[in-house]
Amino acid sequence: MKQLSLFLQILLASAACFAQEGYPSKPITMINPFPPGGVVDIVGRPLAAIMEKNLRQPVVMVNKPGAGGAVGMASVAKGPIDGYTILMGLSSISIFPVSDRINGKTPSYELSDFAPIALVTADPTVLVVRTDSPYHTLKDFVDAAKADPGKINYSSSGVYGTLHVSMEIFANAAGIKLFHVPYQGGGPAVTALLGGQVQALASGPAPAIGQIKGGKMRALASWSTERLALLPEIPTFKELGYDAEFYIWSGVFVPAATPPAIVSRLRASVKEAATSPEFKAAMEKVSTPVSYLDAPEFKKYWERDAARLKVALEKIGKVEEK
Repeated sequence: MKQLSLFLQILLASAACFAQEGYPSKPITMINPFPPGGVVDIVGRPLAAIMEKNLRQPVVMVNKPGAGGAVGMASVAKGPIDGYTILMGLSSISIFPVSDRINGKTPSYELSDFAPIALVTADPTVLVVRTDSPYHTLKDFVDAAKADPGKINYSSSGVYGTLHVSMEIFANAAGIKLFHVPYQGGGPAVTALLGGQVQALASGPAPAIGQIKGGKMRALASWSTERLALLPEIPTFKELGYDAEFYIWSGVFVPAATPPAIVSRLRASVKEAATSPEFKAAMEKVSTPVSYLDAPEFKKYWERDAARLKVALEKIGKVEEK
């Protein structure tokens, strides 16, 4: 019996090794934890199309929205570890475990449930107002907010969403109080600003650039460490004396227990796709620069970013949704 048991163990181990060496042998599902039309769609679909070529298997994006992205992220974190279900996530992946605890909930996943594969893009948010706004500079904005705390309102993609958290990082750095008006997504938040329902917005550069160049929005500052190549005239918060930094980044993840051989194969595939001229050209069309980092560097980047977000979220505290 012992010999039979040992034989079965060897057989199973051999089968597992063969499965890993033959990976992938069937289509791969790329989970998008958000509704269609957002950053993950814009970045993930062209990336998946190029990955298909080097993996020689279809890479199919499937939208699995819910709870601001937490549903789709948790489904991958707790899902199969065979490499056939991967996640295209955003910086908000770091938010939900912290915000759940702040609100007395058990997180649906932990950051340690994921293994990072690669960072693909990293766009800083930009503070924008309408062109008919009385705020022509960041100083105008801060002075007005200090003179009348809570009077200036701003839209966001939702409570604890990236646009909410980035604005609160700035508000804390500047020592001002703003009034938050959450919407169901980045698109409605932009519409609210253009329609005059709110006075300000933290937006990703891609949705804002067209409105800025079209004369409908004015950018006051960006959350980056260096001025944006696409908006070189816009100062950063840091150069204006405010310790505010925030990026809406996108990256590929798998469950933490995924076998190393499969992780290595995916790393190679994403690197080939993300650094290809074809992908860079696709991103240029949507004003989104590629910021590729392989797993070890991405892990360090993610850890620093998550620590900064944790501090910001704890300062925001519990938010009662209206």
